[in-house]
Amino acid sequence: MGHSHDHTHDLAAGRGSGARTRIVIAIAIIGAFLVVQVVGALLSGSLALLADAGHMASDLVGLVVALVAAVVAARPATDRQTYGFQRFEVFGALVNSIILIVVAVTVAIGAIGRLVSGAAGEAHEVQGGPMLVIAIIGLAANIAAMLVLRGGAKDSINLRGAYLEVLGDTIGSLLVIVAGIVILTTGWDAADPIASLAIAALIVPRALVLLRDVMRVLSQGVPADVKVEDVREHLLATPGVVDVHDVHIWAITTGAHVFSAHVVADPAAVSGEAEQRCLLDELEDCLADHFDVAHSTFQLESAAHAAHEHPSHR
Repeated sequence: MGHSHDHTHDLAAGRGSGARTRIVIAIAIIGAFLVVQVVGALLSGSLALLADAGHMASDLVGLVVALVAAVVAARPATDRQTYGFQRFEVFGALVNSIILIVVAVTVAIGAIGRLVSGAAGEAHEVQGGPMLVIAIIGLAANIAAMLVLRGGAKDSINLRGAYLEVLGDTIGSLLVIVAGIVILTTGWDAADPIASLAIAALIVPRALVLLRDVMRVLSQGVPADVKVEDVREHLLATPGVVDVHDVHIWAITTGAHVFSAHVVADPAAVSGEAEQRCLLDELEDCLADHFDVAHSTFQLESAAHAAHEHPSHR
């Protein structure tokens, strides 16, 4: 017997509305400042500021991707997409992680090139004053966007990707500020490409962490915050449960865990349809309360049936 208790669609709708609002606000903040930062980078000749502008541009692209993914993810399930479209949040996070890596590599190449040419005697004059002013304004814009996105970053891998991008850009703005101060006080223009390299170095680890989380979902791996043995022990502690096997736990997207298992029940505990429903309700409540499982499916069976199942189901 199979049974499902599905909170997935309500969850998607609730999370989607809040996520979309946060992303739209962040897009407005980042988009309004991006033009100012690019113009400031060109006027000051700062590679670090241009790198930060490039990172901010990737933020903007990533936020637009995140918004599209959030809109699609909120669509209801269909006969072809029986779990709905929440997985598009993960695809959005995948695109964001790739954008981050591309930006980091591009910035690093430009910074190394400028350091090499500087060592060869080619001057790259950087105006520290405009660079510093633009970086401070950029820091304020990034902090505002980061605070907007932070509230939903734990619930959505898509929103987490956008949040990580803006967080990295905030740190990048701090590095540009430090480089601007160094250039103003010492005239050492090499601080600019060095700050660019530091920005690139900060971007890559975050992108790889996000990519790891994306691959865990896409490969249907067990969510990082769940241990299969803990789930099995909780289910075995339910009165009437003799054994639990063929356990599968994965996630449609962050916070939307899916579970299925075969449960060997004591015949006395499931002698009638009412008793079967009662046991299934207890199992569902156990998963929902302790492991935040949005969708669970159980196959109730006898010990005799379990004994002759195909090895892949044991």
